[in-house]
Amino acid sequence: MSKRKLTSTNNRNRNELSDFCGMNYALDILAGRWKLLILHKLENKKLRYSDIKKILPNITDRMLTLHLQEMERDRLVIRTVYPEVPPRVEYELAESAIALAPVWKQLEQWGLAHREILEGIAVDDVNT
Repeated sequence: MSKRKLTSTNNRNRNELSDFCGMNYALDILAGRWKLLILHKLENKKLRYSDIKKILPNITDRMLTLHLQEMERDRLVIRTVYPEVPPRVEYELAESAIALAPVWKQLEQWGLAHREILEGIAVDDVNT
């Protein structure tokens, strides 16, 4: 799995813009197609990697691993390794991610409502 270079433009922008405002900081941490979905699925339970993969079948192994590592680093997810054979690893939400639950619930409601609006517009376009 590749890591970002410390001197990359992406890394420099992240460091400089994270101090710009709270919105930019939050978007930087939550950016990515899958992060909010992963957090949403972890809302009510601990899940193993394979469980998350089943819930989000189109995510690649590399992307799931990368996002889980980043969210653990950013203290959104807690990774627990159980000393068993074979090893068992579970992921759960950290307190800071639990505080985000109302945000993603509201975002989901907005997304459903907005999709209905756009679908209504598309139907109207077809009928004209």
